[in-house]
Amino acid sequence: MTSSIHWPLASRIAQSAAGSDPFEDSYHFSRFAADADDLVARAAPAVAAEMGMEWASDPTVRVVTRRQWAEANIDGFSRLLAPAEELLVKPGGLGIGRALASRLLAAEVGALVGILGRRVLGQYELVLPSGDDGDTILFVGANALLMERQNEFRPSEFRYWVALHECTHRLQFTGVPWLRGYFLGLVEDLIEASKPQPGRSRRWVADLRAAAREGRPMVGEAGLMGLFATPDQRRVLDQVQALMALLEGHGHVVMDRIGARELVTQHTMSRVLKQRRKDPRTAAFFRITGLELKMKQYEMGERFILDVERRAGFQALDAVWTEPDALPTLAEISEPQRWLERVG
Repeated sequence: MTSSIHWPLASRIAQSAAGSDPFEDSYHFSRFAADADDLVARAAPAVAAEMGMEWASDPTVRVVTRRQWAEANIDGFSRLLAPAEELLVKPGGLGIGRALASRLLAAEVGALVGILGRRVLGQYELVLPSGDDGDTILFVGANALLMERQNEFRPSEFRYWVALHECTHRLQFTGVPWLRGYFLGLVEDLIEASKPQPGRSRRWVADLRAAAREGRPMVGEAGLMGLFATPDQRRVLDQVQALMALLEGHGHVVMDRIGARELVTQHTMSRVLKQRRKDPRTAAFFRITGLELKMKQYEMGERFILDVERRAGFQALDAVWTEPDALPTLAEISEPQRWLERVG
């Protein structure tokens, strides 16, 4: 099958945009890599106790370069999006020269992944390029080392704090039996909603004109992806955003809570990280690309978690893990009381 995205080109662009850092050839990087398993081993029981879930087996733990992180994510996207490509390459799918479109999409995807590769600190991998279930915690070594150097963080505390966040994500997906399937199901729904539809261009132009008349931003928080999305895709995007806000916000609350008990510098690290998400130099780029959603997920989810706890206690949040229907909607993420009234 001819691919709608030139994945080898996307990988080259992503790795080039992610770049490298002198730290990656230093002994600091090697020492970080040598200590990574112990970091996760220390963080895992603390997270399990905080979440009241059992930590089963051990994940693969790696400290990677920016280029390696970018390459791994492009490989993962290529597998996840393979079904969508089958839809797009059918007649009526991409209406412009297929080879050019394939390269343009590769450039966009590669650039986005590359930019993220210069910022992300860690990641729990749910999907492997091989198609097997993923169970890997990655640390992007140079980014973490730079954060430590620029902000004078204590390396042992900062790396453990990041490990708490990634261990929380792992336990969300391994401790809640249905969550992995639910997430991958949303991806399938998004792909299904990607089938070419007649009249999409007219609707897009009408939306732009309406935004101009009403004084709204033409490119909203969902970025270009949201701008081009059909009503069905937007419905699924709302579900994805609600889930990711919950998971990211929960991850931050757990890491901050454990960090406040165990780490002297937790408050400073948390303040710096929140400020980093508001960097005005990258705000416009994030809005255009839709990555602004990713940045807001942390804040929206954290507010939801803390508000539910204030109203009903932290144990009330156990309900979100019981079944997919108990997950908060995007509207409920913004109004936690509505979620409590529905599931309480």
